Amino acid sequence: MVRMSRRRFLQGSSAAALGAYPWASFAQRGGGMLLFVGTQTEKGSKGIYAYSFDATTGELTQKGLAAEAESPTFLALSPDRKVLFAANELDEYQGKKSGAVSSYTVDRNAAKLTKVNEVSAGGPGTCHVSVDHTGRCAFAANYGGGSAASFSVDKTGKLSEAVSFFQYTGHGPKPQQAGPRGHRVTVSPDNKYLFVNDLGLDEIHVYHLDASTAKLTPQDPPAWKALPGSGPRALAFHPNGKWAYCANEVGSSVNVLDWDAKKGVFTTAQLISTVPEGHTGPSAPSEIIIDKAGRFVYLANRLDDFMVSFSVSPTDGKLTLLERTSCGGKTPRHIALDPTGRWLLVANQATDNLSVFARDEKTGKLSSEGKNLPLSRPQCIVFV
Repeated sequence: MVRMSRRRFLQGSSAAALGAYPWASFAQRGGGMLLFVGTQTEKGSKGIYAYSFDATTGELTQKGLAAEAESPTFLALSPDRKVLFAANELDEYQGKKSGAVSSYTVDRNAAKLTKVNEVSAGGPGTCHVSVDHTGRCAFAANYGGGSAASFSVDKTGKLSEAVSFFQYTGHGPKPQQAGPRGHRVTVSPDNKYLFVNDLGLDEIHVYHLDASTAKLTPQDPPAWKALPGSGPRALAFHPNGKWAYCANEVGSSVNVLDWDAKKGVFTTAQLISTVPEGHTGPSAPSEIIIDKAGRFVYLANRLDDFMVSFSVSPTDGKLTLLERTSCGGKTPRHIALDPTGRWLLVANQATDNLSVFARDEKTGKLSSEGKNLPLSRPQCIVFV
């Protein structure tokens, strides 16, 4: 890795802390924190890669190929941290126009994944996967197919065939919105709803979730509607469960949404741009995350390639721009905070590298310079 900046981290060592955070046990054995990175496999990458992360120095060390897989571009970890799910972003699967969803058991000692099974996602271009808070339901969003599906998960991590499947129709006003574009599946904090971000239709579809069966039933009203041409791509809930943040790829903006859990309804509270005033170049936000304290929001912006940092109002959740900083490469596809909250990691797709930036927990600001490590077409970062 190229050393450019460093922050200090003091690790806890109590048995309770080790039990609550499996990565701490891995670190105590000298391996650092364990994380997996999903990739596109069109240009040399072979699947999901394992890394150790030193939270004292911000150093990443590749442990090797954790599992060979075809285009595992998004990853999700079960609540008990024993099973990893992958979205296989394919146009064809088993002779049909579909992507796939696969599941793996996690071996932390060996930094390896063992496949449990793999099933059809029902539509092509499967770009996102998530799991509910019980670990018994999984979900997939299909970008190319403009659809979404749910699956039940047994105690071994095995996925069922699709329990519910929804095919969307229509289009939005922009060229990128020529059809429906399923892009994100997010479970509500109380595990009673599933949300599907539809970049093509400028909507977030809302479903009731039966966690005992993984069955989805459309909510009434069935969707939150963004401004035409917004392209809602990513969704993240505030730790208090009352506010959500929607990153709009086409409109280069963020919606702050108030969430009414009783009615199952989002209400728009704020719309804020991710680009400077007067900006005319290409722009496409990709991922949005929130720190554990709920004080800061971070967004990766592609094409013009930078990070955007916001502070969060403690009274209403609205955002105030802090700064725009380097993402360490081109096409930042995904970002993640390490479990200590002192480092932000970026998967830069076009420049084939992972970047690590120090983060000031008090101010929320990111270092202007980072550390870089090569990896072909990185897509998603998950600490396990």
